[in-house]
Amino acid sequence: MKILVLGAGVVGISTAYYLTRAGHEVDVVERHPGAAMETSFGNAGGLCPSFAAPWAAPGMPIKVLKMALKADAPVRYSLWPELARLRWTRLWLKECNAPRFRVNKLRMQRVAHYSLACLRELMAETGIAFDFHADGVLQLFQTKAECQYGDIAASALKEFGIAHHRLDRHGAIAVEPALRDATINIEGALHLPSDASGDSHLFCQAMTAWLRNAGVRFHFGTEVRRLLKEGGRVVGAETSAGALKAEATVVAMGNQAPALVAPLGIKLPVYPLKGFSITVPVIDGEQAPNMSVMDEHNKIMVSRLGNRIRAAGMAELVGHDLSLDPGRKAVLVRAVRNMFPNGLDYENAKFWAGLRPMTPDGPPILGLSGWDGLFLNSGHGSNGWTQACGTSRVVADLVCGRKPAIDLEGLTIGRFS
Repeated sequence: MKILVLGAGVVGISTAYYLTRAGHEVDVVERHPGAAMETSFGNAGGLCPSFAAPWAAPGMPIKVLKMALKADAPVRYSLWPELARLRWTRLWLKECNAPRFRVNKLRMQRVAHYSLACLRELMAETGIAFDFHADGVLQLFQTKAECQYGDIAASALKEFGIAHHRLDRHGAIAVEPALRDATINIEGALHLPSDASGDSHLFCQAMTAWLRNAGVRFHFGTEVRRLLKEGGRVVGAETSAGALKAEATVVAMGNQAPALVAPLGIKLPVYPLKGFSITVPVIDGEQAPNMSVMDEHNKIMVSRLGNRIRAAGMAELVGHDLSLDPGRKAVLVRAVRNMFPNGLDYENAKFWAGLRPMTPDGPPILGLSGWDGLFLNSGHGSNGWTQACGTSRVVADLVCGRKPAIDLEGLTIGRFS
């Protein structure tokens, strides 16, 4: 088949890989001049299936309201009226309770662990390099309330059979010695040894070269204007470079996906959740962190990417605004410096902002769209890098008419019907 993949972030690139591997003729369309220039460019770098969890959690609405009163709060919610945000928030509020958190986390765990296994297979087949480290993740808690949240997460991990260890301060420092000089209070921690990290932008660049050699055609600098349909079937897309016809079309456009599919009557409940990151050079490897560390108090994840560390976090529901607020950079630098005061060149930190395409309940939206020939790989939120290979393999299986290796319960658009 001739297949059109719309979007060349980590999800679109991974989709193209699995479709090419299945023997199909693949074209990838991307509005930017290269792959992974938006959300996949400067994310935290964590490949964290054990840590994968919905933003919709017990107590989050109250926490968000309290944070809204603080200038440097990790979460911000714009009060400017916007219908899409209000609709998304209404759905999100229904998911912010313990029973729904458990259901949604287990759904995310299912696809995320499958995805890391898929990524390891991809690495073995392609031989690409992208600063991959399999060192696990350490989730830090600064308060007793955060430790209680950790207990809820640990309970879900136990139910799903995922390796994890609850630690005190001394145990956390033993796992990541670079925390020995931390100035923050470490009330406890959750160690997730099976998780990893890597640079998704480097991954996409390397995979673009690999896919080109495999015959994939890339249409960079090309905007998707609308989907083409004939009767009840989607037959391709109208782009700034003309019409591209295909027997199947996969939408992997992140935050642009809802507007693209809306004219077909598809209501995709995906809203951009703005986040920020800094990339900091390592000047002393002995004092810099070697594993991914999640500061639960400030919602900031730190990952080691070769001779750099990437720290990303915070959440702002402010639409598609990508402006860089210097105050947010200061928050990131301060939070990371409090954990790791030595070994990093904070004066030369590079600042970035991106938009995570978030569903209200957490899991992505995969597979059949309701239109023949149109498939969805959307709504990965802050877990796009973690889930990309698994969701893309699932969607490729569906395009090929094969049964996916994992259960799709709770992972399709049907759950919002």
